[in-house]
Amino acid sequence: MKGYLLYNCLIVTGEYENRGIILTEGERIRDIWLCDGDDNIVYGDETIQSWLFPNRFSEANPDYVLMNLEGHVVMAGGIDAHVHFREPGMTHKADIRSESAAALAGGITSFFDMPNTNPPTISAARLSEKLGLAENSSHCNYGFHIGATNENAEELQKMVEGTEGTVSGKDFGGIKVFMGSSTGNMLVDDSASLEKIFSLKGKAVLVHCEDENIIRANMKKAEEEFGDCIPFREHENIRSRSACIKSTIKATELAIRNGTRLHVLHISTMEEAEMVRAAKIHNPQITSETSVNYLWFCDKDYDRLGSRCKCNPSIKTEEDRAILRKALKEGLIDTIGSDHAPHLAEEKDRSYMLAPSGMPSIQHELPVLFTIAAEEGMEFSRIAKVISENPATILGIVDRGFIKKGYFADLVVIDPEMEFTVDGNSLKYKCGWSPYTGCRLRGKIEKVFLNGTAVVDGGELLFPDSPMGKQLEMQTR
Repeated sequence: MKGYLLYNCLIVTGEYENRGIILTEGERIRDIWLCDGDDNIVYGDETIQSWLFPNRFSEANPDYVLMNLEGHVVMAGGIDAHVHFREPGMTHKADIRSESAAALAGGITSFFDMPNTNPPTISAARLSEKLGLAENSSHCNYGFHIGATNENAEELQKMVEGTEGTVSGKDFGGIKVFMGSSTGNMLVDDSASLEKIFSLKGKAVLVHCEDENIIRANMKKAEEEFGDCIPFREHENIRSRSACIKSTIKATELAIRNGTRLHVLHISTMEEAEMVRAAKIHNPQITSETSVNYLWFCDKDYDRLGSRCKCNPSIKTEEDRAILRKALKEGLIDTIGSDHAPHLAEEKDRSYMLAPSGMPSIQHELPVLFTIAAEEGMEFSRIAKVISENPATILGIVDRGFIKKGYFADLVVIDPEMEFTVDGNSLKYKCGWSPYTGCRLRGKIEKVFLNGTAVVDGGELLFPDSPMGKQLEMQTR
């Protein structure tokens, strides 16, 4: 078999939503044709348009598989640049193999794992080890971010330049900075170190923005009021909006002063969305991400879900959720990252002080976005931008994230009208639970192609025992 002819589908990119045909060959997209309302081809190679009909094509090309995808959307496979797959060091919660299977079933064909593992990924040697762990075990194409510390700015620059160890800038995504503490204890709080990190060139600096002093003061107040019985609804007050805002102000000021390619992660407040809008005027390289968790849940869910919607930064108000949805629709939000962060149920089901932050979400990331698109009147092209094209551009991923001739055939086929209820039995996470269980979503993932091979059909992996993910390559700048 040489490839696939996908026809009668709605091809969705960041630029258009158009009925058309995609021809794959080997690992790549060989050609694309777009059709008008009368099925006349208006874009594509004219030399073969005369025989580009399914029956004629099949007769002339018996080595290709034809798929009639009427009523379905075809998009570039999702690129989730913000996951915590817990390997190495926390594989009782999750690992690359299990979580990449969940990602692939959800239409995510590439991921970037964060550095707060055990040991943390803060050096060339640690990155090499992590790449080795993913090889032959990841169901998705894989990449990793490097973590910043108060001490490693010089080593980070050498890695970008390719003069440190066996890795270079093409081998990792961005540089992750925790300006607020979270799982992994990688807080960067030294002003001189931050100045050095934000002056690094050649890579995006990805920042978790929360002010640690505000959080600690809020925690002290909560302990004084509630003792050991802090209710989960207090999480929004402890990891407060003011903590996010103060830290984001600091990050954007540093980025404007140093000309940093700053990517503000998982913004959760309406103020941060507006701050990024203003900061872009002074430094157009500043971009932002939010998570589907902040677009779906709000403070009212704490009483219902308790620890299972405890994450950092905290989920905020209904008004914040509405503003973030509006920002997504208007193009202010640049990327969506799941911030997939699994813990075992018995770990989560503890008291507030003992329950770790984070939740699994990657398997239903795309359906949540399609559900929000239906609720908000948002074009599917916005989803293509934030889930595939913009992550590829910001991180400089080579030949992925777009439906273009010559690019890798990482594709997801979605039934945008199909509604379903999230069933706990369908989850592929090692932790076995999801805060989305019982939610009614639309946008069923029907098929997924990874590097030109059909790997998911009907939402199920076709090769569960044979991971086929490849290491992602980044442009060096």
